[in-house]
Amino acid sequence: MAISHLAAGQTLSVLPFGSALANARTTALFKTEQLEVIQLVLAAGKSFPPHKVAGEITIQCLEGSFEVTIEGAVQTLKASQLMYLSGGVQHGLTALEDASALVTIVLRR
Repeated sequence: MAISHLAAGQTLSVLPFGSALANARTTALFKTEQLEVIQLVLAAGKSFPPHKVAGEITIQCLEGSFEVTIEGAVQTLKASQLMYLSGGVQHGLTALEDASALVTIVLRR
């Protein structure tokens, strides 16, 4: 069954999953021509490989923690922290522990 995206004006909780985190999955919450919002879930030790996107990105860690590699430099992103990345910057994520984040991507063609 396909997961439907949020409709304009619809609400959805983005609270941490807590004890349900182990069974949670990454979900694209919505995507328009200009914006995409994803609730990213990574188990401890799992990675989202280095990549680039044209538009700006925010990563808001909801729970757990991530190691974020930005053009070779490594930073830790912890629960309740927000990180901004410029468009075109190579970045990747590794979960240091089971973790979830709200990722916002400005889409550019």
